[in-house]
Amino acid sequence: MPDLQPFGALAIPGAKIPGSERFSAFEHPQQALYMGQIVNREVVLASRPDGIPTPGNFEIRQSVMPELGSNELLIRNKFMSVDPYMRGRMRAGKSYAAPFQEGESMYGGAVGTVVASNNANWKEGDEVVNSSGWREYTVSTGMGITRVDTSIAPLQSFLGIAGMPGQTAYFGLLRVGEPKPGETVFVSAASGAVGGLVCQIAKLHGCRVVGSVGSAAKAQWLRDEAGIDETIVWRDTDDLSAELGRACPEGIDVYFENVGGEHLQAALANMNMYGRVAACGMISTYNARTPQPGPNNLMLIVGNRIRIQGFIVSDFAEDADQFYADLKKWIDAGQIKWQETIVHGIEQAPQAFINLFTGANHGKMLVQLHD
Repeated sequence: MPDLQPFGALAIPGAKIPGSERFSAFEHPQQALYMGQIVNREVVLASRPDGIPTPGNFEIRQSVMPELGSNELLIRNKFMSVDPYMRGRMRAGKSYAAPFQEGESMYGGAVGTVVASNNANWKEGDEVVNSSGWREYTVSTGMGITRVDTSIAPLQSFLGIAGMPGQTAYFGLLRVGEPKPGETVFVSAASGAVGGLVCQIAKLHGCRVVGSVGSAAKAQWLRDEAGIDETIVWRDTDDLSAELGRACPEGIDVYFENVGGEHLQAALANMNMYGRVAACGMISTYNARTPQPGPNNLMLIVGNRIRIQGFIVSDFAEDADQFYADLKKWIDAGQIKWQETIVHGIEQAPQAFINLFTGANHGKMLVQLHD
């Protein structure tokens, strides 16, 4: 895979992921116009998924953008993010984030450029991150958007390593997991947008790092590029707990939980006394139609004094400056690498999201909306 991006980011130009042929190709016009007005396209939740989402759960709609009002600005989104947490928002039930409504537009992270502004605080050409992904253009009053500093990382990376996934990795590991030099850190979904950075931060803090992934190619990247100590390809083992014990002969001190299910059971079986579990997510359960059985070894939490703590990245919003200071230092020193899988066109967005749950992505999955 060619190294196309600065700072060690890997991209797949024009990548087609399995199933993406269901959506027509997109030619990236610089600006779609109708009678002198901008035509916007956005993705709508057409129906709530039952199990793994399908293309039929999504619909792409277009509309003409209104004229800007007083204090408003127009953002042309260049990249949008698809993230596993969005699956929870497709359910009608209560979660830590409000559910998407059927028949209404979806939302998520995006980065883009201000192309018109009636707001004195924002000018044309400003590059920003916003929460109005799943659409090509968005109108804002300036609330909830942030300028990005591309001296730290490329623009699209503010949806990945320099954005929400990066902060999730940083604060989840350091504030919740609290690793100490010489300890063993186990990371599930270790080559993902979050897991890949967790592994490298743990190494920078003097830890031995073991990562679980779904393919040999992902395992090789973690060893050769991210520099971790051991990898487990979970699809290739019949006994994850035993394999984890082999990879962690001195036990596990910190488990960064991204998967749940069998991974959590195996981690608990191998945790050391006073071990810590930073519970970030449990992707193995996101598409379940019924509640999934939990680990049958929870009593180990008591005997081994294990602490399990869930967290949401917004818990640490006030400390974002520290994250960016450390990230810039590590990137400038060449100590951090990351991967991005980039697909092109808003038509690809539904399938890009669906393929998160089959592991088709290497690192952060992004959809490029404009050049």
